Amino acid sequence: MLTFMQFWHDRPMLPEQRFTDTDACAQLIVERLGADLRVAAPLGLGKPHGLLNALYALMQADTWRSMTLYTALSLMRPQPKPGLEARFLEPFLDRHFGNDYVNPQYAVDQINGKLPPNVAVHEFYMQSGAYLNSPSAQRDYISQNYTHVARDLVVQDINLLVQLVSRHETSDGVRYSLSCNPDLTLDFLDRVKAAGKQRPLCVAVVHPALPYMGGHAEVPQDFFDIELAPPVSPRLFAVPRLPVDASEYAIGLHASALVKDGGCLQIGIGALSDALVKGLLLRHQDNVAWRKVLLALDKGGHTHSLATRMGGLASFRTGLYGASEMVLDGFMHLAKAGVIKRRSWDNLALERASAAGRLAEDVPGGHYLRGAFFLGTRDLYDWMEVTAGSDPDAIDMCRVSNVNQLYGDHQALAMLQRRGARFFNTCMMATLLGGAVSDALEDGEVVSGVGGQYNFVAMAHEIPDGRSVLMLRATRKSKNGIETNIRWNYGAMTIPRHLRDIVISEYGVADLRGKTDSECIEAMLAISDARFIDALTAEAKSHGKIAADFKIPDAWRQHRPENLREALASAIRKGLLPTYPFGTDFTAVELRILPALEWLKSASSSWKGRWQLLKAVLMPGEPNAEEPADLERMGLNAPSTLSDRLQRRLLQAALRRKRP
Repeated sequence: MLTFMQFWHDRPMLPEQRFTDTDACAQLIVERLGADLRVAAPLGLGKPHGLLNALYALMQADTWRSMTLYTALSLMRPQPKPGLEARFLEPFLDRHFGNDYVNPQYAVDQINGKLPPNVAVHEFYMQSGAYLNSPSAQRDYISQNYTHVARDLVVQDINLLVQLVSRHETSDGVRYSLSCNPDLTLDFLDRVKAAGKQRPLCVAVVHPALPYMGGHAEVPQDFFDIELAPPVSPRLFAVPRLPVDASEYAIGLHASALVKDGGCLQIGIGALSDALVKGLLLRHQDNVAWRKVLLALDKGGHTHSLATRMGGLASFRTGLYGASEMVLDGFMHLAKAGVIKRRSWDNLALERASAAGRLAEDVPGGHYLRGAFFLGTRDLYDWMEVTAGSDPDAIDMCRVSNVNQLYGDHQALAMLQRRGARFFNTCMMATLLGGAVSDALEDGEVVSGVGGQYNFVAMAHEIPDGRSVLMLRATRKSKNGIETNIRWNYGAMTIPRHLRDIVISEYGVADLRGKTDSECIEAMLAISDARFIDALTAEAKSHGKIAADFKIPDAWRQHRPENLREALASAIRKGLLPTYPFGTDFTAVELRILPALEWLKSASSSWKGRWQLLKAVLMPGEPNAEEPADLERMGLNAPSTLSDRLQRRLLQAALRRKRP
C-alpha cells in the first residue's frame, strides 16, 4: 500500500497544491504532518519568514502541537534603543528595509525570552552577537562545520523543508531555482534518500525579486510538493553598506598584497573584507598609488617580501577565480573591475588545459564565481540577476559540499580549480601560538558560529599552493577600556594552533606556517599593538616559550593607532581610502549626525567622557547653519516634552562639539 508521502511524490504538481494564501498553506501543512513539526529552513536570505511566522502562530495558538526548527542566520531588522538611537535609526530602517519587512517572529521572541515551551529553535550560525543574552538560544545552539549540517539533519527526522525560491515558466513547464540557497537543501535530501528515510514535505515559497540562478541551483517542477506564491512579497533583506576605518584599511591593504594573480579567492562579510576588496581594486586600478600606500604601512618591508614570494605587487592580468561559501558585494565589485574573471570548467581535461594555458578563452561552460549562498545589498541581487541572464555560465550557485571541501569525486578537479587559493576569514582574537577565536567566548557563550571557517582553513593546507589568512583587529574597545585581541591563550578555540597559517592585523602580516612555537610567538608579537607587547612578551617568557633574553625591537614599539593614521593620512586626504568605500545608504544629513551620536555613545561609557559630556551640555558653543536641518531629521526641531528637550540639548552639544 502506498504511503501518503509516496503518493505525493509520484504525481506531478497539481493546481490545488499551489497557494497564494500563506495562512491556508500553513494550515494544510499542519493537517498533513500532524502534531509534531520538525522543520528545516535555509540560512540567511532563503528563509521564508512569512510561512514560518504562520506556522509559529499556529504553535502559539495550539499548544498541544510542537515545532522544532533547524536553521541558521535568522535575519532581523535591527531594533534600536529608545531615545536618540531610535530617532536616528527608525527613519533609516523604514527607508532601507521597507515598512513591510517581516522579521522571523520566533527569533525576536527567542532574543526576548518569550519562545513558548512547545517551540525549539536550533541554529548552527547566529546573527553575530544577537543571542548572547538568550538562554534558550545558547542552550539549543548546535556547533557544526557547515559541511556537516546536512549529515546531522538526517537523524533529526525532519518532516518539513521550506525554502524561498525563484520561479520561471518555460516551454518545458515550471522550473524553480534555489537561487540564494542551494547550499544545504540538495545535500540534505540526497542524504535522506541514501539513508532510506522518508523524504520530507518540501514547500517552495516564491519571491518575485529573488534572482533566478540556473545550473546547479535549478530544480524541476516536481522537486517541491507545495508552491506558495503570496500576492505581495516584502523586500528582500539587504545588508547596509559599512564604513571602514584606518585600522581596517591597513589590514585590507596588507592582505591585498598576498593575493596571487591567476589564483583563487574566498572572502567573508564585514568591514575587513570590504577593506580587502578595496585594496585589491586599488592594486588593480591604480597600482602606483597602491604601492605607495603599502610602502607607507610596511616600513620594515615584511609584507613586500611576502608579496614577492606568495602574492603579487602588479595588477591582475589573468585575474582571479572566486570560490566562496558566501557570495557578497565584494565579488560583484571585483568582477565589474575585471579582477574576478579567471574561468574554470567542471571537466578535469578542460581545466588541465586551462591551467596549462592551452584552452581557448571562448570555450563555453566556464564559470568565474562559485558560491553556496549569497547575501548582500540590492545592487548585488540586481547584478546576479542580470549576469545570470547575459552570461549564464559566469556564476555557479551550488552545494556547500562542493565549495567548502575537497573530499569526494571532485577532489582532483577542485584542487586544480582552486590553485593559488587565498582563503580570507576574520576572527575575534588570536593567540601568540597561532590559534584563533571566531565563534564563542571563553565562558562558552556563542557569538556567531563556526560556519565554514574551519573548512577553508583546513582546505588551504591541502591545496599545494593554498594559504589560509585570518584577519583581526589588534585591539578592541570594551567597558574596561582598550584590550588586546592577541592573547597568550584563550579558553575557546575555533582554529587550533596546528592549523596556524597567516594572521594579519593592522600592524602587519605574521606567516606562521611550519614555524616553531618561539618563531610563531615572535611573528605574532610583531603585529601586536605596542601598548600590550611588553605584557605579552613577559607571559610568553614565563611559560618558557621564548628566550629569556629576547628583546622587543624598537620598530614594534611604533605600532600605535596614531602612527597608523599618520601613515594613511595622505591616501585618505586624496580620497583613495574613503570612509564608505562602496557608497553609503545614509543621506548627507545622516552622515553629519552620525559622528555626533557616536561621540555621545563613547562619552557616556566612562567617567571622563561623562564629565566632558556634561561640560558640552552646559556650554554647547555656537550653532552652525546646518543644525536646523539636523534637528529636523531627528524630530527635535520643536520638542514638546521634557525628554524631547533633554535629547535636543544632548544632540546640540554633540553636533557643536564633534563635526565630521
